[in-house]
Amino acid sequence: MKLSMTFVKMVLLLFFIVIGGASVHGAEKTFEIPSSVVNIGKENTIPSQAQDQPYLKPSKFTKELLDSAEEPIENPHLIRLLNESAINKSPFSIGMRATIYMGEWPLNYKSHEMNVNWKYQKVNTNVYDNNAGTANHQISYTQQMHKRVKGGLTLKVPHSDDVQKMILLKAMKKSKLPLGNETNIGAGTKHHQIYNVHPKQAGYLDAYVPAVIEKGEVTYGEVYLIIKGTKRKIVVKNATSQPVGAWLPIQDHLSFIYQAK
Repeated sequence: MKLSMTFVKMVLLLFFIVIGGASVHGAEKTFEIPSSVVNIGKENTIPSQAQDQPYLKPSKFTKELLDSAEEPIENPHLIRLLNESAINKSPFSIGMRATIYMGEWPLNYKSHEMNVNWKYQKVNTNVYDNNAGTANHQISYTQQMHKRVKGGLTLKVPHSDDVQKMILLKAMKKSKLPLGNETNIGAGTKHHQIYNVHPKQAGYLDAYVPAVIEKGEVTYGEVYLIIKGTKRKIVVKNATSQPVGAWLPIQDHLSFIYQAK
């Protein structure tokens, strides 16, 4: 049976797309920020890179495909790939049948638990020894060295970049906190809060970067694009889930802990 040129062009286009190339689970969670945690965004000598990652708006074609899938698809990488795709409906495609394997993808992330460690990583200590003094001495926070604090996945999983991006997007929406995969505290960053070091004491002012710990599960699946005439849909086969989590630093925020010894 002789194939029409329209059919051949469409199949070639689909393979070219493959080679070239969200629903939210869990309610929002409000965290009460301790008084010891301050925003140093204006003072930071190395402002953290913005982590705003808006949810991709699916095209009309992509939305049609996503709605046809039985498994929710949130992966921005896969959604972007579908947004850049197009299959024109044509009278010549009535008898067309095609199954295109698009690969195995992380499809979605479901959040199970979220907590904050306000002392995730120590980044600085200011100290003054006033044992020989006769009056109070005032100290305040001054960052001595540039510190880069990275988060990351708690487990090694396939397609880790896609998984980490889905977790970050979910955690940002859920927590309403300025989260990122990393944050930078620049040398020379200061804060105006004053701490008194009394005579016969040494004062230690520690600064910590806080971070969210997000735990849940990621679902993987084999993605197929099915074409039957003018109908197009996505079928997910062999879906599997596995636990995963990630540490996500809170950008441009520090926890101050003062101790006198």
